[in-house]
Amino acid sequence: MDTKEKFKEFVKQNPILLKHVKEEKMTWQKFYEIYDMYGEDSEAWKDYITVGTTATAATATAASFDLMGFLKNLDLDSIQNGVNSMQRVLGLLQDMSSSKGTKQETSKPRPLYKHFED
Repeated sequence: MDTKEKFKEFVKQNPILLKHVKEEKMTWQKFYEIYDMYGEDSEAWKDYITVGTTATAATATAASFDLMGFLKNLDLDSIQNGVNSMQRVLGLLQDMSSSKGTKQETSKPRPLYKHFED
C-alpha cells in the first residue's frame, strides 16, 4: 500500500481532520506533508486530533445537560392528561367501528317483491 492510500485510511480513522480543512485552518496538502514526514504516531498530530476530540466531548456533554434541563421542565400532569384524552378518543373510535359491524349483521335486506309495507 502506498503512502497516499495509508493517508486516506488515516483520515478515515480521524474524521476530525475534515473539520480543520472545512474551517480553512489547514489544507489537505499540509496534512499529507505532516503525515509523510512524521507518520501516524507523531506528536505533530496532537494539536489536530486531541483538540477535536475534546471539543466533541464537550459538545456531547453540553447536549446531555440540555436534555436534562428539558426533562426537568416537563409537566408530567399535562402529558398524562394528553395521553388520557387520546385513549378516550381511541375508545370512541373503536366503539363506533364495532357498532357499525353489528348493524350490518343484524339488518336484513328487504325482499324485492315487497313494496312499502305490503
